[in-house]
Amino acid sequence: MGPEDAGARLDQFLAAHEPALTRSRIKKLIDDGHVQVGGASVKAGHKLRRGEVVALVTPDAAPLEALPEDIPLTVLYEDAHLVVVDKPPGLVVHPAPGHAGGTLVNALLFRTADLAGVGGVLRPGIVHRLDKDTSGVMVVTKTDEAHLALSALFKAHTLDRRYRTIVLGGPSTASGTIDTLYGRHPVDRKRFSSKVARGKRAVTHWRVLERLQGATLLECKLETGRTHQIRVHLSDAGWPVLGDQVYGRVPGKEQVVLREVSSELGRQALHAATLELRHPVTGVAMAWRSEPPTDFMRALARLRLGK
Repeated sequence: MGPEDAGARLDQFLAAHEPALTRSRIKKLIDDGHVQVGGASVKAGHKLRRGEVVALVTPDAAPLEALPEDIPLTVLYEDAHLVVVDKPPGLVVHPAPGHAGGTLVNALLFRTADLAGVGGVLRPGIVHRLDKDTSGVMVVTKTDEAHLALSALFKAHTLDRRYRTIVLGGPSTASGTIDTLYGRHPVDRKRFSSKVARGKRAVTHWRVLERLQGATLLECKLETGRTHQIRVHLSDAGWPVLGDQVYGRVPGKEQVVLREVSSELGRQALHAATLELRHPVTGVAMAWRSEPPTDFMRALARLRLGK
């Protein structure tokens, strides 16, 4: 500890000198006695005095309750800090009530041998999620350092995320931006809405890629990343994602092809096509791309033919 640190709180001192640790992780380490000042455990608010020696011993990461499972997984990139996967539709990201196993986390625990742990637990770090029935590029962290830095990139919106989606109907113009407040639906609390009086800002940029039979292929670029943002924004704009069973609608009886395609797809036609960012540890510019899965492309082909 240098003389300039005298008078600083212990937790603030550690936050400044251990940037790979989150504030909550530092507090837990202090509370659990893994940080000592002058050979004794102290509280997070302890004011450091000149000449005191601060010792931090980071314990081994605790095992996660989730078990490794041999689930097929397409890995687009991997290093000591990150894993980038091409998530298939139907795969839940994280264990939760009703999905204790068979998730992306279970697959990564089996697939990845060098997890350093995130937040003191031997687990992959989930910074952003894709819905169960949304496919495409997703990045996961392997270390606290990468997790903290990647979270900062998402918070600052300094990355490029682009999705492809098939929507019912479609906009009359070639491109545009949806910029709204965003929050829980005022009636159905399990859903989200962009038609709220108060909430967080949500911004989705879109452009038409192709006009189809009763539908449109769009590219959507996320500026913010709220839960279900693209699905909600497009639904509230009047162009719900094809096959979306929460925010969408069933095509009219006269729209025979659309009804058949939606039924055959059985999920929302939404795919995370590209992800571009600077590596959270090395700073190197990186980009990954994924082609939509077979069911998406089959739906697209039928809508192009119109039969």
